Amino acid sequence: MNRLFTVILASVLTLGAIAQTSTTEQPEFVGTVLNMKAPSFADRTLSIAQTGAKQGKLSTAAIQKAIDKVSAQGGGTVLVPAGQWLSGRLMLKSNVNLHIDEGATLEFTGEVKDYLPLVDSRYEGADVKSLGAMIYANGAENIAVTGKGHLKAPSRECEITGKMDTGLSVTAEKKIESGAAREATLDKIYMPTFIGPVNCRGILIEDVTLDGSIFWNIAPVYCENIIIRGVTVNSHGHPRTDGIDIDSSVNALIENTTLDCGDDCFTLKAGRGEEAVELGRPTQNVVIRNCRVKRGVGGITIGTETAGFIRNVYAENVVMENPRMPLYFKTRRPRGGGAENIWIRNIKVESASGPAIQMDMLGSPSWMGALAERLPAQPVGKVTPRFSDIHVDNIEVGECRIFIQAKGLPEMPVENMTVTNVKSKNKNIKLQDVGTIEITFAD
Repeated sequence: MNRLFTVILASVLTLGAIAQTSTTEQPEFVGTVLNMKAPSFADRTLSIAQTGAKQGKLSTAAIQKAIDKVSAQGGGTVLVPAGQWLSGRLMLKSNVNLHIDEGATLEFTGEVKDYLPLVDSRYEGADVKSLGAMIYANGAENIAVTGKGHLKAPSRECEITGKMDTGLSVTAEKKIESGAAREATLDKIYMPTFIGPVNCRGILIEDVTLDGSIFWNIAPVYCENIIIRGVTVNSHGHPRTDGIDIDSSVNALIENTTLDCGDDCFTLKAGRGEEAVELGRPTQNVVIRNCRVKRGVGGITIGTETAGFIRNVYAENVVMENPRMPLYFKTRRPRGGGAENIWIRNIKVESASGPAIQMDMLGSPSWMGALAERLPAQPVGKVTPRFSDIHVDNIEVGECRIFIQAKGLPEMPVENMTVTNVKSKNKNIKLQDVGTIEITFAD
């Protein structure tokens, strides 16, 4: 089953006996996602100016007062009116729509003290106590961030970024799982996301523009029934700024959204390592449609955190201008879980500096050590990830360095993958430890 080779395609390549599933059928879960009802709110509006917020002055307490008051009254809209407003972390409450009006900019500070106390969150797939998010919620229902205004992140030279943790290596990951690195410290910060609800149900993020994020932009964790539409993210040039990360969450619709990111764009995650495997919280039932990727590392990305499993994903009608890797599937040997039942259709890529389709289950030695080496094959166990049942149909690629580059695991090859109706001048394909795959070119 292990394969290590390079092929150049002229028209059709079929490897192995693959399960024949029609790529024109719409998976059943798509209807469930599209039929979700967006949160609705009582006809009650309170401006943050009415609770003491002042333009150009730190107004966290006044904005939070408005949120708390509206929630206590049974819900409604907290209005951020046109103007320049400044805040630390905000805690969104049930039945509240935080509406950023057109002409309004809500800017967040970069001071650690404005995001205390530490709260429950997830950092690169590990559950931790950290600064959380600039707009945070935990256990809330029926919440929203809407409006045609802007959310603005602090400067990259702020206190938080000056103390940021730069990523979890395998060693750090094991410490997280043992509890030794469970809390952030004031010397080494687990970065706050921009909008980061945890354990919430019924979420709407609509029309807002997020500017200059210092970490992941929109990252719901352990959430259910999420609608993200009409959103714009501008974080290109800032490293580690994923656009949207759906993390161990169920039922998500992302549509009519444009991402220009410094890291992965539309991203699906489900925790990392043995702890998350045992927790078993998948990301599933996700629809991404009618969206645009300007720049980023991965356009539509699975992983690398896959422990709870990522399944039932449907993406269609996505235009990508210049991501490095338009379709990016990644996990690592200690991450566990994997991905299955992934459907991606009608993708148009103008150019890509890397592979149009990249699949990497090994990673780099700088982060993974000896586990990044293909051999020896590792014993199959609870943290062995797998990728299977991945279907890409009708993808058009202008320029790319290579069409497909796939590296599975010798102990767990990629299985049952179809890439059909391909239009690409570059037909170069490199496959390593890939079991069954069917690729057909239309031109």
